[in-house]
Amino acid sequence: MITNPSETSNRTVDAAAQSAEQGIKSSQRVANGVLDGVSTTVKDLQDQATPFLHRAAEQATGLAQRSLDAVREGSHKMREQAQYGTDSALGYVRHEPVKAILIAAATGAALMALIGLMTRTRHHD
Repeated sequence: MITNPSETSNRTVDAAAQSAEQGIKSSQRVANGVLDGVSTTVKDLQDQATPFLHRAAEQATGLAQRSLDAVREGSHKMREQAQYGTDSALGYVRHEPVKAILIAAATGAALMALIGLMTRTRHHD
């Protein structure tokens, strides 16, 4: 049987097209498998990271709360100490009014002398 060159080239083209189509399908299967693997890996990493992120958020919240509590306690202690100092000073003034006035006057005079010295040294520079 004599074959027509046109038929032979058509069969060769068909075989090449079929082979290319099989190669494309095979490449698509491999690519889909890789993408499925990547998707699974990303999901696994997300599942593993979620508890760590929740724990870190809880620890940050706890630290912020402890810091706020410490500031409140420090503020309360300072307020108590200031009140104690005020009460002590008032008690001293009530029991020793003359000494309190003399101490206040001496303190005022010392401050005025210090201010006077500071302003004189500035004018001489």
